[in-house]
Amino acid sequence: MAVIGTGLIGTSVALAARRRGVTVFLTDRDPVAARTAAALGAGHARAPVGPVDLAVIAVPPSQVGAVLADAQTSRLALDYTDVASVKAGPERAALSRAPDPERYVGGHPLAGRERSGPLAARAELFQGRNWVLTPSPVTSPDTFDRALGLVELCGAVPVVMPSQEHDSAVAVTSHVPHLVASLMAARLRDAPAGTSRLAGQGLRDVTRIAGGDSRLWGDILQSNAPAIADVLRALHADLSRLVPALDALARTGDGDREPGMRTLVDLLDRGILGLAGIPGARPVPTAGDPRVRVRVADRAGELARLVTAAVGLGVVAEDAEVDGDADGLVVRFAVPSEAADRMVAELREEGWPAVRENVVLPV
Repeated sequence: MAVIGTGLIGTSVALAARRRGVTVFLTDRDPVAARTAAALGAGHARAPVGPVDLAVIAVPPSQVGAVLADAQTSRLALDYTDVASVKAGPERAALSRAPDPERYVGGHPLAGRERSGPLAARAELFQGRNWVLTPSPVTSPDTFDRALGLVELCGAVPVVMPSQEHDSAVAVTSHVPHLVASLMAARLRDAPAGTSRLAGQGLRDVTRIAGGDSRLWGDILQSNAPAIADVLRALHADLSRLVPALDALARTGDGDREPGMRTLVDLLDRGILGLAGIPGARPVPTAGDPRVRVRVADRAGELARLVTAAVGLGVVAEDAEVDGDADGLVVRFAVPSEAADRMVAELREEGWPAVRENVVLPV
């Protein structure tokens, strides 16, 4: 294998390949970066004598086309892929400029870190992560299979989709979030002195990715500008509703505040529903989910013991509803339908009087 570009992703690919016994050759426009990657055990900091099986192009999106054309002209490898986070532009460049466009397939491993450069690389960076492949209409089946082999070698999960569809998706899932993180972090520059001492986990979560390499991210964002602009227009429309609503709620007096509150709650509810679509995100109970009802004695420690048992079964305790009567407390956990019976059975095995309650929604 040859890896062109020994930053975070390129070096991580090389380290993963070396761990599986692949011979790797490293090149970079900065010779020190290639030597650093080699010193980490990622391969040899030189070009191969003859064509290798696969060349991995790990450069910014706007450079992929030119690097691919040069590499194919020099017959660096039999097949080629890249790891840029924008795919339509490199594909167009490959089809129009590369000598052998059928020997190229676009790729994008959905993994990374806030740090850049070879010293941040990790062989396990891609383990269990999705890795998108975007074959063009002319991509050779053999080239596609070799790229699949790279994904497997790195421990990633292959996802195949058209390049344009990929770019529209990452505009929402990656590129606009990076911009929003940067915009929010920029607010701290003009904040009153001492504001940063009050930075909690919420601010840290929102701004975590804002520290990425600005030159690399500038290249990524300009390469996917149309899809990013579409998402930002929709975000701008929501902000255009939110700001007047907050202005109305901020005004003192006896004016009607209900419309502003409705707008605010509607936007928050839409966010909750959107969060539910992220794999692995905190589950959001829906109105139609069954409830697992458990009666708990109203004495110290009993409710905490039940919550511990429920959390151990994968339930989000904060979403529980608690009612009380003369006989104690009644706790209802909202759980997905397919998990309700299992939860009831396991709680009963631990001695809890658990019962499934199905919810009937009004027609």
